[in-house]
Amino acid sequence: QVQLAESGGASVQAGGSLRLSCAFSLYRYNMWCMGWFRQAPGKEREGVAFIDEDGTATYTDSVKGRFTISKDNAKNILYLEMNNAVPEDTAIYYCAAGAKPRARSVCVAELFAAWGQGTQVGVYS
Repeated sequence: QVQLAESGGASVQAGGSLRLSCAFSLYRYNMWCMGWFRQAPGKEREGVAFIDEDGTATYTDSVKGRFTISKDNAKNILYLEMNNAVPEDTAIYYCAAGAKPRARSVCVAELFAAWGQGTQVGVYS
């Protein structure tokens, strides 16, 4: 069974920083992808950042250099550090997990099958 619970959403001024957390519980498997997605009003959900079991991280272009995804395996917490926030970052942010089908495959959005309830982030100018 997979359980995901986000926290840390808030309203911040443009240029500010925020850290989202996701407490997770995963069944035993050694090839998990974990990630953050977001959905802004009137827009489709998009993948923001992914991290695999080796710690390899990927980011969507709009957040590269500003956001950092990390994972504390001892505490079972996934983080998203958001720096230099812009109003376009306003969205509901979701934590997600997906099982890679084989070793050395990459984390892609289609793999993610388990989702948290979401946490709201607002960035105002």
